[in-house]
Amino acid sequence: MSFFRSYIAPLLIVLIFAVAMLAVSARIFLPSDMMAPAPIEEPISAANAAPIAQTDGMLPELSELIHGPESDRVAG
Repeated sequence: MSFFRSYIAPLLIVLIFAVAMLAVSARIFLPSDMMAPAPIEEPISAANAAPIAQTDGMLPELSELIHGPESDRVAG
C-alpha cells in the first residue's frame, strides 16, 4: 500500500494535471476564427415579439405555478 501512495497516486495526479493542461492549451492550435468569442444573437425586437397578454392563456398564472392547477387542488 505504501508503494501505491508513494509512486502510483502522485503519478496519477500528475497525469491528470497534464491532460487537463493539454485540453486547456489546445485552443492555441485552433484556427484564428475559432479563438474569437462566441457571437451573441441579436435580441428580438419589441415589434416582432408578441406581448404576454396576447398569448391566449398559454402561460400559466403565478398561483398555478406555485400551487398547481386548480383541478388537482384538495379543498380545505
